[in-house]
Amino acid sequence: MPSTASPSTAMIGAHVPPEDPIAAAADTGAGAVQFFLTDPQAWKAPAEHPHADAIRSAARSGELRIYVHAPYRINVATTNNRIRVPSRKLLAQHATAAAALGATAIVVHGGHLGENDDPSVGVENWRKTFAYAQNDGGFALPVLIENTAGGTNAVARRFDRLAQLWDAVGEYDAGFCLDTCHAHAGGEDLAGIVDRVLGITGRIDLVHANDSRDAFDSGADRHANFGAGQIDAAVIADVCRAASSDVIVETPGGPDGQGADIAYLRSAL
Repeated sequence: MPSTASPSTAMIGAHVPPEDPIAAAADTGAGAVQFFLTDPQAWKAPAEHPHADAIRSAARSGELRIYVHAPYRINVATTNNRIRVPSRKLLAQHATAAAALGATAIVVHGGHLGENDDPSVGVENWRKTFAYAQNDGGFALPVLIENTAGGTNAVARRFDRLAQLWDAVGEYDAGFCLDTCHAHAGGEDLAGIVDRVLGITGRIDLVHANDSRDAFDSGADRHANFGAGQIDAAVIADVCRAASSDVIVETPGGPDGQGADIAYLRSAL
């Protein structure tokens, strides 16, 4: 289902180290957390989290909203079946583990193809990912596809490609995560971006609120704290306000840097 949060009910939080997300949330002043279940660069199924009971309890009580980010290795769009097939399996494994922790959703990058590959094949590979999962009973929780910053043949960098993707996966109730740094670095103007995305996907389930160290359309995925990069902090706040969804900052600086960014958004919203 599309996000039904309002600015008053949306939670603002941070991407935190996975070892103890509840303690990290307290240190950062976060109402929501996002974390990896394994090394994001590894092909590894997640094990039981050492603080699983506490995380589930916090999620059930509403004390903390939980999001899981899938490993960066996952690329279900690719034509390389040595990557695509294990990517589908790994995404399902992480989704199941995230659901067991009481997570609201799992976030996964849109992926990319080789330079000379037909982009429609990547879109069809995404459709098959949801179709195969549905045949097995569906993903264990909502899967949010995130727009990406770089790559000349990415599936979800440019919004014309995003529209093609949603024509294929929208019927499966795919969710969407809008990253402000990725949009800026990917060449999509943040002015009016929420309306443009909603016109394509009909939904924004989560915002990754990040400044960008690099210039517009640079293709570089390097996040910065608010006011330290190339995006006006007020513009980031405008995106969050218009989206009316939960917000996760993935900015540097640990509890101090992320805490300041969260405090800014709470004040601005």
